Amino acid sequence: MLSLRHRIGLELSQPMINGVIREHPLTALFWECTLRCNLHCRHCGSDCRVESALKDMPLKDFLPVLDSIARETDPHRVMINVTGGEPLVRKDLEECGKAFYDRGFPWGIVTNGQLLTPERFLSLLQSGLRAVTVSIDGIGETHDWMRGVPGSYGKAIAAARMVAGSGAVEYDVVTCVNKRSYKELDRIKELLIENGIKAWRLFTVFPVGRAAHDPELRLSGEEFRGLMEFIKRTRREGRIKVSYGCEGFLGNFEGDVRDRFFLCSAGITIGSVMADGSIAACPSIRADYSQGNIYKGDDFMDVWNNRYGIYRDHGWMKTRECASCRYWRYCRGNGMHLRDANGQLIFCHLHRLQEK
Repeated sequence: MLSLRHRIGLELSQPMINGVIREHPLTALFWECTLRCNLHCRHCGSDCRVESALKDMPLKDFLPVLDSIARETDPHRVMINVTGGEPLVRKDLEECGKAFYDRGFPWGIVTNGQLLTPERFLSLLQSGLRAVTVSIDGIGETHDWMRGVPGSYGKAIAAARMVAGSGAVEYDVVTCVNKRSYKELDRIKELLIENGIKAWRLFTVFPVGRAAHDPELRLSGEEFRGLMEFIKRTRREGRIKVSYGCEGFLGNFEGDVRDRFFLCSAGITIGSVMADGSIAACPSIRADYSQGNIYKGDDFMDVWNNRYGIYRDHGWMKTRECASCRYWRYCRGNGMHLRDANGQLIFCHLHRLQEK
C-alpha cells in the first residue's frame, strides 16, 4: 500500500510525465559502436566477445543519423552516449568523437575502464569528450568474478579515480548489484568516497543474456529491500550522490532512491542505433522492439517522429498481472527491457520488494 506522501507525490508528477510522453523530445542517443569487448561479463545482455562476427559500425554510416537529428533538433540538447561492447577497443574513437563535437553534439562513453589510460583520456578530451561512465561491480575478486577477467578491478578503479579527479567531464560509477557485491555495499561506498568519486548509480541484474540462468546474480526479495534501504540511508548521509537506476516502479521507495519518479524513457527521450543498424530505444531492450534500420534506408528522425508507438502508449502491456494492478497509473507496465518476445513481463520490481 502506498503511503499518503508517496501517493501525493506520484499524482503531482503525472501531468509532467504525460507531457514528456506526449512531446517525446529526444535528449539522449546511444550508439552501440561495437560488439567487441575485452572482458567476459557474467551479466552481459549482448553476448559481446573479444572478436565479434558483426563488424564495428563505420563512422560514415552513423553520421547521417546525426545529420537527420540536427535538421530538426538543436544538437547541443542531444547527448550521444557511445557504448558497446567496449567502445575503447575502437582505434578511431577520437575521430568519431571529433565528428560529433564538430556537429555540435556533446558525447560520452560507457566503459569498463580497462583501456582508459591517462594518454587515451587526454586524447578523448581533446576530441570533445564530455561524459564518462565507469563500471565497478564490487571490490577486488568480486569485481573480477563479475567481469570475467582477473585484474580488471584495479584498472577500473584507477580509471574512475582519474576521471573523477580530472574535473573535466561529467561522470558516474555504475554498479550492477549481485549477491556477492550486495554484501560489500558499505565497503564499496567508502572506497568510492576515498577515491574522490561523488556520483554512483546502482542497478540490479535483469534475467536476459548470460544472466538469465545465473542464480548468483539475482537478489532475493529481502536483499532487494535491503538495497533500497541502503540507498535511502546513503542519500540521507549526503557524502556521495547515489541513486537506483532508471528501471522499475518501486512503490514506497519512489522519490526516495532516485531523483525523479519512475518513467521508462525508452523511445520517449532515449533512442539508440545498434551495431547492426537497428533504430531502437534503450540498448538494454531486446531486438524484437526495434523500430527501423539505417541499413534499410530508414531515416532516424522520421522513425523517431512516426513510429515508437509501443513505447509511448503502454496500453498493450495491460494484460495478466498488470491488468488488475492498482499501481498501473504510476508504473505503466514497467520498463520495456523487461518484456519478452511475446510482450509478457519478465518480472516486476514491486513483486520483488514484496518477496520474502
